[in-house]
Amino acid sequence: MIRIFLLFALLLSACNRPSSNALRVGMELTYPPFETQNASGQPDGVSVKLAEALAADLGRPLKIVPMEFSGLIPALKSGSIDLVISSMTATDERRQSIDFSEPYAFTGLALLVGKDSSVKSIEDLKSANRRVAVKSGTSGESWATRNLPQAQRTAYADDAACVLEVAQGRADAFLYDQLSILRYHRKNPDTTQTLLKPFTEEAWAIGLAKGNADLLGKTNAFLQKFRAEGGLNQLADQYLKEEKAALESQNIPFLLR
Repeated sequence: MIRIFLLFALLLSACNRPSSNALRVGMELTYPPFETQNASGQPDGVSVKLAEALAADLGRPLKIVPMEFSGLIPALKSGSIDLVISSMTATDERRQSIDFSEPYAFTGLALLVGKDSSVKSIEDLKSANRRVAVKSGTSGESWATRNLPQAQRTAYADDAACVLEVAQGRADAFLYDQLSILRYHRKNPDTTQTLLKPFTEEAWAIGLAKGNADLLGKTNAFLQKFRAEGGLNQLADQYLKEEKAALESQNIPFLLR
């Protein structure tokens, strides 16, 4: 009887144990409509659907691993996750520690400024005593550090704090990607305005640990097929129809392409 009980317990444990074959994808679920949660608290958004399609293509169950953006690369390097799909820019600095797939999105850094701001372009932030807000660990922070040495730069852990700094006049600008800038302006139309023409362009890609050539090759093959079959266009229509129209109305190419 004891042996039967122990065998049953082992089988039950095995059933409840996460599959070792699961595709563990890290992302920060605070960046709608790419990485967010639905009304039931489940992961949702463009990146989640992309991860689901990739996992299905690989024939592996998907496990979304939520974490702060700054922790994604360390988690990838430690082996805690297999991939990063979190609107991550494939920069030369990041390529020193991780590998990237081919790009699946092309965007650029833009500016959120105060409603009555005198800032009309990125050049206006290069003078002394300008105050800029950036999100920690992002390409916006890296760009500001390299190119705005005279500005007073303050990094925050989340987007909302950066937006609040601009809306309340404590920062002259928030440097972030175009879609986020557009979205945050729509939430704060009385206190902010947008400068959507990008002052630098960047590409988003899937991050992988260095040396995993097999997974990298399969990921790139998936992206090529997904793009050719219209998968990216379908995600744009599902999650980003208004944003796409707003950018195209200003002759700014849409990012999923």
